Amino acid sequence: MTDGGTSASSQLFVAMTTTKDTGITIVTSSSSRGARFYFQLFVVIIGVIGTAANGFVLYALVASKQHKKHVLIVNQNVLDLFTCISLVVTYSVKLCDIYFTGSTGYWLCAFIVSENFIWCGGIGSIINLAIISVERYLKVVHPAWSKCKLRRRMIYLAMTFAWIGSIIYNVSVIFPTTVVINGNCHPYMIFENQSLKFFHFFWYFVSFYVIILLIFIFCYGRILAAVRRQARVMAGHSAAGSSVGQAQSNQIQTNVIKTMIIVCVFYAIFWLPTYILILLAKLNRNPDLRQPFINGYYGALFLAFLYICTNPFIYATKFDPVKQVLIRLIFCNTSEQVVESDAGHRMERVHRGTATN
Repeated sequence: MTDGGTSASSQLFVAMTTTKDTGITIVTSSSSRGARFYFQLFVVIIGVIGTAANGFVLYALVASKQHKKHVLIVNQNVLDLFTCISLVVTYSVKLCDIYFTGSTGYWLCAFIVSENFIWCGGIGSIINLAIISVERYLKVVHPAWSKCKLRRRMIYLAMTFAWIGSIIYNVSVIFPTTVVINGNCHPYMIFENQSLKFFHFFWYFVSFYVIILLIFIFCYGRILAAVRRQARVMAGHSAAGSSVGQAQSNQIQTNVIKTMIIVCVFYAIFWLPTYILILLAKLNRNPDLRQPFINGYYGALFLAFLYICTNPFIYATKFDPVKQVLIRLIFCNTSEQVVESDAGHRMERVHRGTATN
């Protein structure tokens, strides 16, 4: 995330000074190094878990043939997988505590340590969630219009926009605002004044949280109302006999909607503490209160990263086609291990009998 993300952790440290030449806030703190180290270590761990989980879910989507029916969900999973891999790489580099120097140090700072790749995937994931909400809304609330107008190429264009829009936004913000001073990387720090920095945070909060939540509420509110109407109609026709295939299709669509609603609710809950802590830190001018903000921010940002890694578990437990493939995968592996173990015991008994004879 831009100024609301990486820079906030830098801006919340205890000892802060400002250079006269650049006006850049240079952060030095020893009291928060321990908390920062454990935070980075835990982020690497959840990134590894999220990478493995997203990989399994992506496999299940392909194995269940759902990747052709729900391409936007596949794109969501790929974005989350990319973000989790970026979490592991970025925070592994941060744990190394590299001294940045020269052009190589600057590019490493701007691309990796600034969390640029993390937020390219993270913001792309947020945009894609909004696109999924609109697509579900059109298909359920306006089915006739969506069949005539919502072409496959429009879906692929929307998926491409989620990637390109996120990359352009992050790159356009990171490079003008990042600097390396005394071997330390300071991303999102160079702004003309504090008002511009605060405005940027406010714009980011409104664009990627408030507006996104309004899209969720409007789309899924209308969807749930339409689903209830359809359920009443289906109940009225059930006596005359309804199509089994149509009922199964409706069940899958309902399952997809429920899954995405849970994902959106988790986004709203897990990200809110981060925005609140950043806002309070920006409004705070008391140096004695900065340390609690540091600890609180680490916890809030950890929840935000945890959200990225919980998505595959939601798909695994709520999206039936994915759940069925994963269950078969787990039980198949378990059965194979049992068979191999039984075969090993039999061979061992045979060898013992031969040796006795």
